[in-house]
Amino acid sequence: MKLLMLIVDEGKKEELEVLLNRSGVVGYTEIPRALGVGTSGPRLGSRAFPKTSAVVFTVLTEESLERLVAEIRGFCADCGERLKMIVWGVEEVM
Repeated sequence: MKLLMLIVDEGKKEELEVLLNRSGVVGYTEIPRALGVGTSGPRLGSRAFPKTSAVVFTVLTEESLERLVAEIRGFCADCGERLKMIVWGVEEVM
């Protein structure tokens, strides 16, 4: 099992949710309006830096992860979105 963390521009969150549902992802957890600074610049939800991100977590089998990552790469290529993906190994889900 793998834990996938996705960081996406808040404005593209709904498109990502559609992609997750279409790809057969059964469940995920979302943290909306995430603030931070990174390679895409400041996302602080302020007047000076109004953008924010959304962070989405899901646990998948390795096979499901491979299919989903391919779908996400297509999503990024189509819309030009710079989406961050981080994958961790999962030993147990209770």
